[in-house]
Amino acid sequence: MPKKAAKAKAKSATKSARPAGKSSKKSKSSKAMVSKPWTPAEVREVFERFQKANPEPRGELEHLNPFTLLVAVVLSAQATDAGVNRATRELFKVADTPQKMLELGEERLRDYIKTIGLYRNKAKNVIALSQKLLTDFGGEVPRTRAEIESLPGAGRKTANVVLNMAYGEHTMAVDTHVFRVGNRTGLAPGKTPLEVELGLEKIIPSEFMLHAHHWLILHGRYTCLARKPRCEVCLINDLCRWPEKTV
Repeated sequence: MPKKAAKAKAKSATKSARPAGKSSKKSKSSKAMVSKPWTPAEVREVFERFQKANPEPRGELEHLNPFTLLVAVVLSAQATDAGVNRATRELFKVADTPQKMLELGEERLRDYIKTIGLYRNKAKNVIALSQKLLTDFGGEVPRTRAEIESLPGAGRKTANVVLNMAYGEHTMAVDTHVFRVGNRTGLAPGKTPLEVELGLEKIIPSEFMLHAHHWLILHGRYTCLARKPRCEVCLINDLCRWPEKTV
């Protein structure tokens, strides 16, 4: 074989070999990113630490009864708890039952909640759900997820919050904070809130389920922040599977 042809063939072989090497390296790297599953003992340790630090966690939405809790949760969609509380403190003084809310009316209700995002649509939903509670449920907030989800403006997360906080059910409400914590720590990775919810329910011991969603919400809100997580003060930083943690 002529020298030039031999050199060209060798060069071509070298080029074709390079991508394979890169691909192999990338494959190894992606495998390393897959976190080790949590053991039952580790999960228990997490919630024991949360319990020790905060034995009786409380939701931050202010309310007086199951109805005002339901209204507060509906109003909190795409809004902060603090913003909702500022509006509902005065609202609930005059309308803390479905009947009183209907008597207040949609127009006056809007005046109370106009500082909350999407307040016009939310006012319609609150009036409509108040009417449905009176018509279909005797003025009481129902005790099943399906019935609560049948109310205007109420979805699965709303139902889970109400069932847990008003009626002591072992439900897992997955908001943006719980979704982030479940995925970032590797406790319950999922592409949707429902996947994270079911994953958490599967691994959390029953004795912790009453307060579990509050612990996770508070952890995400004040420690496992979206942009700058405070890993240095995190109660579970030694167990967390996040590869980018800063401790």
